[in-house]
Amino acid sequence: MTQLHIESMGHGPDLVLLHGWAMHSGIWSGVQDQLAQQFRLHLVDLPGHGLSPACEPGTLNHWVEMVAEILPERCILGGWSLGGQVAMELALRESQRVQKLVLISTTPCFAKSDDWELGMERKLLQLFLENLKLNYATTINRFLTLQMSGDRDASKILSQLRKQIFQRAEPDASVLEKGLQILQQSDLRDLIAAIQQPVLLLHGENDVITHPAAADWMHQQLPQSQQVIFAHCGHAPFLSYPEQFVTCLNEFRIHT
Repeated sequence: MTQLHIESMGHGPDLVLLHGWAMHSGIWSGVQDQLAQQFRLHLVDLPGHGLSPACEPGTLNHWVEMVAEILPERCILGGWSLGGQVAMELALRESQRVQKLVLISTTPCFAKSDDWELGMERKLLQLFLENLKLNYATTINRFLTLQMSGDRDASKILSQLRKQIFQRAEPDASVLEKGLQILQQSDLRDLIAAIQQPVLLLHGENDVITHPAAADWMHQQLPQSQQVIFAHCGHAPFLSYPEQFVTCLNEFRIHT
């Protein structure tokens, strides 16, 4: 199986972090040095993102299998946005290795439906998919802007985010399309209650990509969960509140 790109640093309990759609592990640069003082930190590029090669079939299940190949024997696993869905699946499949779970601005179901009002409009996800084929850079810039919507320092963080994202090679176009298809189709709601590990839910109160009420819903379903909502914050609390984000992970490591 094709090896994923992973950067490891620091000392302490193993902490694995998974980024979101169209991003790469460089997204964690603002918190990695602080985290590496408390953890053995592993930053993973998902298939076809960053420095990891693309490979077929590119489904959520396939991504989960690939990340499982590089998981430490015992770890805290964190996932942001789409990376959170990968993390949820891994917590269920690799319960001996995933000791604790951190879900950052994620949801069990990204798309809205008749029985799930807490998702994004499907037509918006479809529009991203169509525009992606026409102009990658413009579409990604719009997606980044949406992520920072409602954030107290939106313009500053958006500039930082754009700089980080375009530092590495453009993600494989077919991988981005498949990632959007995962966002459109994936629904993990029926699996959530089976997650038995301690879970930390971190979410921005103004997140327009993953509704904060989705975090509330997961908090109610997960038997061992705690929740932190960041005020005046959009989709990326680790960018908006880096020190508080690190503190939350450290306290979760110590007290659970």
